[in-house]
Amino acid sequence: MRLTGFQSGLDINQMVSDLMKAQRMPMNKLSQQKQLLEWKRDAYRETNRLLNDFRNLSFDMTLQRSYSQKQVTSSNSAVSALASSSAANANYTISDVKAATAAYRSSTNLLEEDSSFDPNKSLWEQRDKFQNFALTQQTQDAIVLKGETNSMQLKGSVEWNEEMNIWVGADKIPVYTKSNIPENINGNFATLDEKTGKLTFNEPLAAGSEVQAFEYDSFSFDFSITTFNQQGAKVEQEFKFDGSATMNEVMNRISSSNVGVTAFFDEVKGTIMMTRKDAGTFRSADASHEIQVTGAFMTNVMKLDNKNIEQGGTAATFKINGVATERNSNSFTLNGVTFTLNGDMEGESVISIKNDTDKTFQAIKDYITKYNELIGKINGKLGEPLHRDYKPLSNEERESLSEKQIEQWEEKAMSGLLRNDSILSSGLGQMRMSFYEPISGISGAFNQLSQIGISTGANYLDKGKLIIDEDKLREAIEKDSSSVMELFTANGADRSSQGLARKLRENVTATIQSIEARAGTPTRTAQQFTMGRELLNVDQRISAFERRMQTVEARYWKQFTAMEKAIGQSNQQSMQLMSQFFNG
Repeated sequence: MRLTGFQSGLDINQMVSDLMKAQRMPMNKLSQQKQLLEWKRDAYRETNRLLNDFRNLSFDMTLQRSYSQKQVTSSNSAVSALASSSAANANYTISDVKAATAAYRSSTNLLEEDSSFDPNKSLWEQRDKFQNFALTQQTQDAIVLKGETNSMQLKGSVEWNEEMNIWVGADKIPVYTKSNIPENINGNFATLDEKTGKLTFNEPLAAGSEVQAFEYDSFSFDFSITTFNQQGAKVEQEFKFDGSATMNEVMNRISSSNVGVTAFFDEVKGTIMMTRKDAGTFRSADASHEIQVTGAFMTNVMKLDNKNIEQGGTAATFKINGVATERNSNSFTLNGVTFTLNGDMEGESVISIKNDTDKTFQAIKDYITKYNELIGKINGKLGEPLHRDYKPLSNEERESLSEKQIEQWEEKAMSGLLRNDSILSSGLGQMRMSFYEPISGISGAFNQLSQIGISTGANYLDKGKLIIDEDKLREAIEKDSSSVMELFTANGADRSSQGLARKLRENVTATIQSIEARAGTPTRTAQQFTMGRELLNVDQRISAFERRMQTVEARYWKQFTAMEKAIGQSNQQSMQLMSQFFNG
């Protein structure tokens, strides 16, 4: 902060500011140069994004699947099919279908008669409702506590009885549940949560205390389920639960496992059912069931032992073109066609596979449309008018304009940045030539795009846009789809024998690389592309100019300060002379 002009009465701040504005005029030009370079770099990169999208589409157009789409029809909904691009055109007759069935097993009634059971409550809470519910005697081994604690966790759910005690050293600690704690009890005691088997002590047990071994009756269970995959190999998984688990939690855990079984509990009948997710038979020759269960809980409590009759799990049988055969599942693949048997069928279904002319036509049409959009946008950039009088705005100029005025000004200033650009012009020229060149080495009926109804417009103003004769293109696809595909996909040793999509992809790749060398990518450093180095140079010149401006401004202030001092001394001398004259 400077306070000046006391001696001269001049507005020194404004004078220095005005002088510096004149000095900073070259700086404004450097800032404008930097802004134009950044705008042009961004315009190049935006064009590169368009070119990259078209290059990706060109790659898709070099693949057989874009032209070999198949149309599948079935005369009976009991059989459906899906053909890959490699499937041959053919008819298949499928008859006398017996669809594969999924294996399932169900238990007998596992609950006591007339008992209501809630599958969302814990099994332990409802243990009295099961016919064969059994407890197992567990032993808590003697342990020495490593640290102070007020709780212990027993294995599984625990059934409390009046004689339950725990010895800690020489002290006997009685065990109660929340509902039967005696009134006015003295000393330490433990509260048991029967559902979880957690013991909570009224007073903490000290570190180093020895808890002696004791026995208790508890309920926790485990079981395993074994199935077979489509190769006939065993798939086995073990399951472990405690009494806090609900029936629905057990069923959901089974259903979400990798054994390929859906399990659910039937509340009405009081039974559980397991069904294979895949229809068909997959078990090995020595296996009696598709779904095998082991474990006392599953076989005794849930009553789902291997004596239960397993239903389903049969292979699909049918005739294809009059030949009887069978498959393990209802879906199978033959000659690139995936057939699905949707149900039993006594009659026959004719599956017809033929070329899908509509999809091939649409793929080519979309590609040409995308090409026209691309060259339309690039031609627009090449022909944009250049407004030399509209320079990038400085910060001071922005402050005096509205947002709408700034937007309109910058629209003019950014116009024509790529006008007549040599990289884009050369790239477009190469792409146009690709459409005129015949393709050698094609064995089919067509070796040039004009033969299938794709040609450039007669109007020069269209600047190379392509026109599609849709009727002629459809006719060509129906007549010789392989030749049409080769026009786009041929992979010859040289350019003359390469398909259009391959040529265009190479042309676009070359243009992208040229633009990246000029304008870089967001992941490149400034030193790795031409415009980045130009921007670094401008930044260095701006920094050097800023340092010089600081020196110039300091010189101006030094000069005006000297002037103020001189005026002050002159005024002081005048006052002294006046004083002497007055006193003399």
